[in-house]
Order: sequence, then structure tokens, then C-alpha cells
Amino acid sequence: MTAAKAAGPVYLDAMGPRGPYRTRVPSPVTDVSGAEVARLSLVPPVYVDRALAALRKAEAVPTADLDTLLEAAGEEFATGTVGGLSVREYEHLVSRTSGSPLAVVRDATRGTARFVGLARSSAEQGRPRGTVRDRRGPGPGSGHAVWARRGEVFAVNASGNHPGVHRLWLEALALGYRVAVRPSRREPFTPHRLVGALHRAGVRQDQLVLLPTDHRTAGTLIRGADRAVVYGGDDVVARYAHDARVLPQGPGRTKILITADTDWREHLDTIVGSVADEGGTACVNTTAVFVEGDPAPLAEAVADRLSRLPGLPPQDTRAVLPVCTLDRARAVDSYLRNVAVGTRAWLGGDGIVDDLGDGSAVLRPAVHQVDDAGAAQLRVELPFPCLWVAPWNRSNGIAPLRETLVLSVLSHDRALLDTLLAEPTIANLYTGDRPTYWMAPGVPHDSYLSDFLMRSKAVVGFA
Repeated sequence: MTAAKAAGPVYLDAMGPRGPYRTRVPSPVTDVSGAEVARLSLVPPVYVDRALAALRKAEAVPTADLDTLLEAAGEEFATGTVGGLSVREYEHLVSRTSGSPLAVVRDATRGTARFVGLARSSAEQGRPRGTVRDRRGPGPGSGHAVWARRGEVFAVNASGNHPGVHRLWLEALALGYRVAVRPSRREPFTPHRLVGALHRAGVRQDQLVLLPTDHRTAGTLIRGADRAVVYGGDDVVARYAHDARVLPQGPGRTKILITADTDWREHLDTIVGSVADEGGTACVNTTAVFVEGDPAPLAEAVADRLSRLPGLPPQDTRAVLPVCTLDRARAVDSYLRNVAVGTRAWLGGDGIVDDLGDGSAVLRPAVHQVDDAGAAQLRVELPFPCLWVAPWNRSNGIAPLRETLVLSVLSHDRALLDTLLAEPTIANLYTGDRPTYWMAPGVPHDSYLSDFLMRSKAVVGFA
């Protein structure tokens, strides 16, 4: 038992422009067995309005020594005691509440710390080459372009499926936005720790706030910001599709295409890792594989590999699969059975629920083969290693490959690769033996965030 569990529920206060704020009746945060492990203070709409007003009045985080500040925050996040929790206590709580394997959470801690330290340089990667950072250009009276913010306040309506979702908004802070983060009530520990680490490193409380809210008040936050990023499903994407101020982050529907000129057996480790790494919960995990030729041998091989993964509680260091409450696992299983009707089940056809006996269950992998590249199941994305394998041929074209966050292509067909690169709805294109979950600071995830936050503005005449 960790110190955090022995001491009882952890209090997670809101972090407003004047400091921590605790409500009289905080909302419970439960682990995968249903046990309460923390109490989260949810702020009302009036508090959100006042916090946003304070952010709007505050100056941007100074650019001088910003890299040093960010490096210190990353180190604090990865090693320090923040909000009363050591890094090990924090990781244990994230694993128990989100159901992510502890090894995945620990990797995310190190990865997030790296992204924090490189947030400014990563944000700079998106700056157009023809712009400068401020109005002081090449010379008096000369015309030039300045990279300018589209607003002052940036809001984040975060998800709780993976700690890594909080790496994105760091770039907004580095670009001079004042930032308001609404944490997921499922996993509020990561944003609470990250905001706390940034405060301790020197970011002022009126430059960065943490505003836990209910779903209705989240709308107040989004409407009150100049720019916002919102995570969710297809319903969220549809809701904000025509709002230029909001960047919706929906399902990834990440895919792999294997053409006939490539032997998939040489890339089996990469394919399996793309499906199951990170517990299969991230938007960059592969959910569909298209095979030019007979897809059955590949489906069988992937199913065999995934069937060997152990079912363990998330806090076990050997765990690799996600865990949730038993009731939720049964609901996911029922949904999968319904949508998989008419497919060939190579794995998971007799159920995916692995009851751990404490009110929680492991979501075991599933592999299903569909009859054609246009099957409806190929759009289904679930929060565990769930793979649909489909045949693909040249007559299908690239239509089945559209609307993809990451498309990994195992092919030597350069003309096909050029066509896929030109397709607007494919956000990222990987070739060769590269897993779909690969990320690095400075490399865009879904375009550069700065494409949404910044604009090029002509400036003439300043001395």
C-alpha cells in the first residue's frame, strides 16, 4: 500500500489565479474497483468567469529564460513531490484511476517531462520561415511579417485516456497564451501535477489555472476563451466543426496499409506494437490494418501474439492491458459483440472481459476480420487493443484510408505514397518499420498547434 492510499483520499484543489480553491463538497474520484481515492473540487461558472478575466488581464510568461523555467518544471514533474504526492504515488494513482498499466504511466511521466522542457523550441518549429517573433524586424521602415497570437486565453477541455494528452497545451503557454485547463474527472492527477510543477518553476497563478468543472460548466470555459482544444468522440467533433475558435480532437482511427510488395512477417513486431503499445488506449494506436491480398494469415498471427498478453491489475509492473470497472468492461464487451456481427473473430469472439475479482476487469485484446475495405466496423475505435483486419486492393483506392490521424504504410510504391501524402484527411504518414504511436517534440501530432493559435501579420514602419 502506498503512502497516498494509507493516508486516505487525496484532495485535489482547483488552482485559480489567486491560489488553491477547495469546495465544501468535492467530487469523488474512484479507482477501477470503484473505491474512492481522491476528492476533486469542481468550480462553478462564476468562478470560471472570474478566472478567465484574470487570465486576460495577466501578461504572457516572459520569453527570457523560458527554456530554463520549462526545464525546471519538467524535472519537478518527473521527480519532485507536487501537491503532496511523490512521483511514485502520483503514478500509482494515475494507473489505478485510468486503468492504464503502471509501466505505461511511468513511460508517460518521462515523456511528458521531456516535452515540457522542449515546449518552446517545439512551438517554434511551427513558425513560418518568413516571420519574426515580434515587431522589431530587419530595419526601420521595412515591411516584414510578425508571428502573432490570434487571442490571449487558451482553454483545454482534456480527456483522461492517457497522461500524454497534456503535452499539447504546453506549447500554447510557451507562445504567450494564458492557459486554463479543465482536467478529466476520470484522471485529474496529471494536469494537477503538471500545473503545480509549472507554478513552482515560476509560471504565475494568473497565467495558468486548473479549473475542474462539471460538463455544463465546461461550456462556460470554452465559450469564454479566445481559443480552445476539446477532446471527445464524433459527437464532439460534429458539435464544434464550424466553430473556428475550437480545435476538436476526436477519434484517431489510426491505420496500417500493407501492399503486396512487402512481407508483413518482417514487420510483425511493429504491427503488434502499434495495436497494443500504451495499452491500446491512445489515439495513435492502430485500430485497422489493410492488407493487399489475403488478410487471414496476418490476422491469425496478430491474434496469436495478442492472446499471450497477461491480464493483471494496472498497478502491477508487468501489466500491459487496460483495466476498468467490471460493469464498464461488460458494457464494452456487449457493444463489441453487437458491432462485430458478420465478421470473423480471430480473438475476443467469446468475450474480452477478464474479471479481476475486486470490481474491476481487464479488457483483453480482440482481432476481427472483415470482408471488404469499406466495412462499417473499420470506423469503430475502442479503448483497448481492438483490431479490424481488412482486404485492400487497388480498385478500392485511398477512400478507406481517409480520416486517419496516423497512417503507417508498408509499401515500396512511391506513386501510392505520394497520393496518400497529398490526401488532406490523413494527418500523419509514416513509412517503413515505424510504429503508429511514434511521437517526438517538434514533430506535429495533428498539424502544429501553432497553426491554430498563431497567424502571420504584416508590420511596416516601426522604428
